[in-house]
Amino acid sequence: MILEETYTLSNGIKIPKLGLGTWFINNKNVEQAVKDAVRNGYRHIDTAQAYRNESGVGEGIRNCGVKRNEMFVTTKLAAEAKSYKKAVTAIDKSLTTLGLDYIDLMIIHSPQPWMKFRGNDPYFEGNREAWRALEEAHKAGKLRAIGVSNFEKQDIDNILASCTVKPMVNQVLAHISNTPMDLIKYCKEKDILVEAYSPVAHGELLKNNEVKTIAEKYGVSIPQLSIRYCLELGLLPLPKTANQDHMKNNADVDFVIAENDMDILKNIAKIKDYGSASMMPVYGGKMNLKTLLAMIFRTNRS
Repeated sequence: MILEETYTLSNGIKIPKLGLGTWFINNKNVEQAVKDAVRNGYRHIDTAQAYRNESGVGEGIRNCGVKRNEMFVTTKLAAEAKSYKKAVTAIDKSLTTLGLDYIDLMIIHSPQPWMKFRGNDPYFEGNREAWRALEEAHKAGKLRAIGVSNFEKQDIDNILASCTVKPMVNQVLAHISNTPMDLIKYCKEKDILVEAYSPVAHGELLKNNEVKTIAEKYGVSIPQLSIRYCLELGLLPLPKTANQDHMKNNADVDFVIAENDMDILKNIAKIKDYGSASMMPVYGGKMNLKTLLAMIFRTNRS
């Protein structure tokens, strides 16, 4: 079963090949989502400071009935923490908010603050400062592994030029119809594991008839095909759900996609509209204060 399989990071740490994403699961509900996921065999939970649900995730980890050392917890350093001092404070805050003695993996959420995502300023110096804080926390045993998210080649090169511990993962948007093959190849060359968030394209792949036809050929759901596609590429998919049936379905991916079907899936027309999520920077939208506040409100609403 895929839930029992792991990748090995560059520092020798084992990481489960499939994780539960918790974006947009509010803090009130995420504890139960974590416990349900663990009950269904998941051992890898992904959260972030920006999700504002770390405390609920921590409650779920502590109350899930599985030993802490059998769980793998990822969180993300806020995209706005672009100084050493801010990063140090944020790392310690995550440990406190999660209520954990250590975090298995912590990654810089974005190379730029969200309101300046993919802007002209690459924030090279700020990312080096944030990385130095992660390195120190890693050496102190607070973090078992460290990495980045939404980083492109130039952003990774900036870290590699001065780091003492290289990034172990790069978590990026990757799914059928939007697979950054050049970046994936580059990361593999650098021994950086690529994690795939939104492997079902925030649900938009459910509307794609080409993908539906191939899924029907294998007798699987579109999410199952999408998750398997990522695994075939050596990626680590992080489907988000609070629904137990979906958790079970997402993990039932012990099949192989034929090479010719993989070729078709690699060349599906790129999704340009992510529906209600299109306003988010990672889907091509431009973040402003109004959008940021709306995202925070949505994440925390009961």
